[in-house]
Amino acid sequence: MPPITKTSNRTPKSLPTGSRKKPAPATVRAVTDLDAPQWYVHRELSWLEFNQRVLEEASDIENPPLERMKFLAIVSSNMDEFFEIRVAGLQQQADSRPFECGPDGLTASQALDSIATRVRRLVTDQYLCYSTQVVPALAAGGIDLLTVDDLDERACKWAKNYFERDVFPVLTPLAVDPAHPFPQLANKSLNLVVELRVPDRPGEIDGLMRDESHVEFRLGVVQVPRVLPRLVAIPAEFSPKGRKIYVFLSSLISAYVGQLFPGLEVRGSYAFRVTRNSELYLDEDEADNLLEAMQEQLARRRKGDAVRLEVQRGCDPAVVALLLRTFELDPIDLYEVDGPINLTRLMAIYGTEMRPELKDASFSPATPPHLKNAENAEEFFAVLRREDTLLHHPYDSFRSVTRFIELAAGDPNVLAIKMTLYRTSKDSPIVKALMRAAESGKQVTALVELKARFDEENNITWARAMEASGVHVVYGLVGLKTHSKLGFVVRREGDEIRRYVHLGTGNYNEVTARIYTDIGLLTANPEIGEDASKIFNLLTGMSQFPGLKRLLMAPFGLDKEFIKRIDRETAHAKKAARSKTGEKTDARIIVKMNSLVDPSVIKALY
Repeated sequence: MPPITKTSNRTPKSLPTGSRKKPAPATVRAVTDLDAPQWYVHRELSWLEFNQRVLEEASDIENPPLERMKFLAIVSSNMDEFFEIRVAGLQQQADSRPFECGPDGLTASQALDSIATRVRRLVTDQYLCYSTQVVPALAAGGIDLLTVDDLDERACKWAKNYFERDVFPVLTPLAVDPAHPFPQLANKSLNLVVELRVPDRPGEIDGLMRDESHVEFRLGVVQVPRVLPRLVAIPAEFSPKGRKIYVFLSSLISAYVGQLFPGLEVRGSYAFRVTRNSELYLDEDEADNLLEAMQEQLARRRKGDAVRLEVQRGCDPAVVALLLRTFELDPIDLYEVDGPINLTRLMAIYGTEMRPELKDASFSPATPPHLKNAENAEEFFAVLRREDTLLHHPYDSFRSVTRFIELAAGDPNVLAIKMTLYRTSKDSPIVKALMRAAESGKQVTALVELKARFDEENNITWARAMEASGVHVVYGLVGLKTHSKLGFVVRREGDEIRRYVHLGTGNYNEVTARIYTDIGLLTANPEIGEDASKIFNLLTGMSQFPGLKRLLMAPFGLDKEFIKRIDRETAHAKKAARSKTGEKTDARIIVKMNSLVDPSVIKALY
């Protein structure tokens, strides 16, 4: 078997050879040439630098040990989605549009090469952080992450008994040979590849594989079951006093995997995991029922094309080569891991360990006093009539938003409630309030975005539940993703009909609102209320864009309005710069965003 080299079959870049001359200095284009690639950073490479900053939080000794462990888990979770969506998309672009360049001047193949190099460095840093920093920091706090080999005799005896009683019956050993083709493995499922031979009688078993010493061996595959806890806690009575010991389930299975292959010798057992393309490809123009079409796509997600192979370091090169061929991957898609694959599993410890001294101090968000003192719907809406309320989450409690909807749901004067829902929690109090409102006879409309990535199943579940309770559920505009967060309440007040609005940058999710930074506005402004009414009519009906007084809406000119405001501040600054009297300017642009990828806005800012 030829050795594996980390090269790509996707349009490799040509490198000059044989020249001793110093390269000519790069030609720097004029700053005014804002189409020059030098002014742009590839979106995915920029995102990797963001994930590097998350990793730096795990390395920061000022953070408590369990928080550092949590950041390590977030790095892995982020990286999974990055490969499932972003890398998968680039691989498809490399196949379908190989010569197309982005604003940064890179083709998809060139970007993939750069991404692979950067990811390898990041993964190396991540596992060094895990083994040399986070594991020791946890140990200093009394929490041990161990392998079976690290356990003392009592703990090892318990672990073996746990394996035989609770784990062994769930496992299914799968042979890999001409009669047993390589099993179909679901996206991100953790597996063990096991190297096997008949002890002292190598000729009695047909060798499917041959190692570098030409010794024949066969393979088995064992999936680490998702129905069992991924981290096994050793009971206190079998642990040293004051210690909490965890063992990865994959380590436990690997230690006793020989019981699944009686009569065979286990030469080695190595964890591996394949990541698949998880983007959903929905032809909304052809779909008769968007919800049913989405459910069909979700069923296919687990079996998408492979985009990444993670293998535990030390696995035989011939086995690695077989895995790459099986999943139709290039060597550049291989990532050897020096530690437990999928550190996202560490989040289980964060959730179960009630050790406040090993976590950040708890934080209690504030509620604006004028809203906190409003004891009922009448008082709450009276506050909104008097003044707008700007909420800055997570510093301001999201409870003010949930109360807005809950009070509206129970208020007999409220006639209608309309909301856009992008990502909600699995036990959403807001969705439950909408259902109660519908059951009480109110007109309730919810726009549920089925294409909210990785929340599709949760949104489908809530959509069906709301429909059953009488909520009118719609799924937005064909071909567009509805990303706005908009809540709208219509209330009868004497002879008047008044509109109340919540606008937000974050999801209607009380869980993530405790950690994500977002802005929200509660208002009874009549013009904003009128705009919100028009927006919902556009989203649920057949109308053309009606024109708005106070709100900006994409894709109906939002970008142009941003650029107009950027140009205005640019003009103010230029005017001050030309002034011979030293005239000061109030030109200022303050922007807060997740990312900036629109070339026209970038050019305007330059």
